[in-house]
Amino acid sequence: MDKLKKVLSGQDAEDRGGLAEVADTSSLSWSTRIKGFIACFVAGILCSLLGTLLLWVPKKGLYLFAVFYTFGNIASIGSTVFLMGPVKQLKRMVEPTRLIATILVLLCFTLTLCSAFWWHNKGLALIFCILQSLALTWYSLSYIPFARDAVKKCFAACLE
Repeated sequence: MDKLKKVLSGQDAEDRGGLAEVADTSSLSWSTRIKGFIACFVAGILCSLLGTLLLWVPKKGLYLFAVFYTFGNIASIGSTVFLMGPVKQLKRMVEPTRLIATILVLLCFTLTLCSAFWWHNKGLALIFCILQSLALTWYSLSYIPFARDAVKKCFAACLE
């Protein structure tokens, strides 16, 4: 369990500078981090579900859907900040192995909101929400060793 804590908090085999030590002294306890992660993740899922239900509200439903669904996914991603810390999270998001996935997730967030607020197109909003979920799943798989390779092999086997 200690190794898991070290890996998730970014303390494994990393050359630690003075600034990192200062940040650690003011950081949250492990149990508080877990509680924050769970609360933020659950809030994200609830916002996404609420957004999906609000899609069918007349007139303002599309706007509410896009905002709540996107905010829910942002909250779900943000929940990992409790485990790693904000700086470590941002550094890991732009690592070469997940940079494209990060860009796709952010692009889908933006296109979902654009399709609702500027283009007023429910169909596009739904398509971008689906793409948003797929991009977020691909991004999340980048944190699990060999998960992306397993998914690629599975799809390749299904298509043969």
